[in-house]
Amino acid sequence: MTRGIEDLVSADATLVSRRAFTDEAVYKLEKARIFGRAWLYLAHESELKASGDFVTTYMGETPVIVARGPDGRISASVNSCTHRGVAVCHVERGHASRFICPYHNWTFGMDGRLLAIPQQGKIERPVDKARLGLRQVPRVESYAGLVFGSFDPDVAPLEQYLGNMRFYLDNYFARFADGVEVIGAPHKWRLAANWKLPVENQLGDVGHRPFLHGAGLGGRDAIAEIEAYGFNMVPEPGHGAAIRLLPPETPLASRMWGSENGSASAFSAETQAFLLDTQRQMEDRLGFVHARIKGLTYGVYPNFSFLWANSTIRVSHPRGPGKVEYWSWWVVPAGAPESVKRELQGVYNGFFGPGGLLEQEDSDAWAQQYAGSAIDYMDDHPYYYGLGAGEEEVHPLLPGVAGSCYNEHYARQFYLRWQRDIAEGAAR
Repeated sequence: MTRGIEDLVSADATLVSRRAFTDEAVYKLEKARIFGRAWLYLAHESELKASGDFVTTYMGETPVIVARGPDGRISASVNSCTHRGVAVCHVERGHASRFICPYHNWTFGMDGRLLAIPQQGKIERPVDKARLGLRQVPRVESYAGLVFGSFDPDVAPLEQYLGNMRFYLDNYFARFADGVEVIGAPHKWRLAANWKLPVENQLGDVGHRPFLHGAGLGGRDAIAEIEAYGFNMVPEPGHGAAIRLLPPETPLASRMWGSENGSASAFSAETQAFLLDTQRQMEDRLGFVHARIKGLTYGVYPNFSFLWANSTIRVSHPRGPGKVEYWSWWVVPAGAPESVKRELQGVYNGFFGPGGLLEQEDSDAWAQQYAGSAIDYMDDHPYYYGLGAGEEEVHPLLPGVAGSCYNEHYARQFYLRWQRDIAEGAAR
């Protein structure tokens, strides 16, 4: 075990050292032992509909190209020419048949194979192009349209890695008969914060909502519903799902996705009819337990998040101990009429995203958290994560371990897994 790592998180994870967020040596271990070994979100299949479609993204701080090849297979390649290291793709998405390095025009296929070296005809000794393709991400797999990759060839299969988290992902991503699609490129912005802080928030931090967001959300109806029916679920250590399990007698219109905070009443008759019909269909397809769940926020270890009510995929890309690049995608039902999609867009834009009312409050809080972590002479004052410790239990209907909406066991399990991974390597 690396020296000092055992002191970052207490045995029961009720105490977490401030160094976990600020220490440069810890960050280097995270890059190697978490981002170098875990499953990381790359793209949604709807962004790669046709052969030749591609997006560029990051795995930790490593730039990668995710592309659908001529054979229809999705692969991921490190975006760095094997000749002199220059990026071979300089746009965030598009359609192509090959990638060409602008420095010496080495040409690569969509699957990263080296196709051509212009200088080869000027020399006598042949070059073995088969050995000089772009570095490949060895494992790329999808679940419910979500494409993940891992640099660890021996990582557990994605479905096994997700485990019980699949149940909660299904509640949104299998809800719509025609699936979902990502609209446009992600919003991206940088924060003076540690990458774990947005992740922790989206794993299940319901406790800040009535205070940090009190002015924007207004009223207490939504808070009362969360307190009455909310659970912080830990499907597997490191993953999280904050949800509400509504009573069986709850009316259909109050159970459906899109009914957050009474917002459905502001929609047009066409949109309300679409959402109601979707709810009826999903109840037949997924069953009545799924039909009673209204999600809040989800997290897949280490850095994937999903905001259920706002149809928002999030990824927290690390850029150093005190810098994070936050990416946000808007997701919509693929089969919805265009008029319905346009109306739903307001739910995304108003509250979250770089200009959203609640987003600005969260972003400021995360930056202040990091500043608090870096205060001198505070290393002997760890953060307290003990709310609800020992109160969580198995739920008869919901996979995983359940805690009340204010139980911080989602964070305790995240940091225990985080500590284990940076100390000993990713669990197999």
